[in-house]
Amino acid sequence: MQITHLGHSCVLLELADQRILIDPGNFSDVSGVRDLTAVLVTHQHPDHVDPAQLAPLLAANPEARVLLEEQTVEQLAGAAGDHRDRLVSMPTGTDVHVGTVTISPVGQRHAFIHDYVPRIDNTGLVVRADGEPTVFHPGDALDAEPGHVDVLLVPVNAPWARVGDTVSFVRRIAPGRVVPIHDALLNDTGRGMYLRHIADFGADGGVELLDLRGQGATTL
Repeated sequence: MQITHLGHSCVLLELADQRILIDPGNFSDVSGVRDLTAVLVTHQHPDHVDPAQLAPLLAANPEARVLLEEQTVEQLAGAAGDHRDRLVSMPTGTDVHVGTVTISPVGQRHAFIHDYVPRIDNTGLVVRADGEPTVFHPGDALDAEPGHVDVLLVPVNAPWARVGDTVSFVRRIAPGRVVPIHDALLNDTGRGMYLRHIADFGADGGVELLDLRGQGATTL
């Protein structure tokens, strides 16, 4: 498997002859991404799917399946333009197959932000293939039950996030390694502080943290 962190919550997974892009939001530049077999979206917030980039992305990747959290399909129909018929919902609890890769949607609701922001749905994504690490992208929620996870993509910072909850999340999932995502609101100093909390306290004795920001495609 190769994984590329494309900024904030967006990652490209290359495994089992598939190229799967997750959460192409407005903190990420996906204009040069090609040859995708799937585009996955955990929820409708623009930092996870950028309406302005959606139609060009789909036009540049005409063979890609487009699988989204259920509410997001309706929200993005207009932004998808001529590609709106390619938008397909991913109901929680129903596995989806992209080639020999299995994608298991888990969880239901976005994390609570505050009383004045309507709460929406969120679908975490467990990505599995024979002989490859199991990867979990939770979107914007920390309460899903993904089962065994080798690599956890862990949200570092958000209006809804508290570092104590993040550490508890990592300890509960107990992955072999963590990859920080959802970090675009932080400067380098603040980001480093969050990463130290996660690495040092995400398990007894610490957890292996792979910082892939700016590293390009990295083999796991």
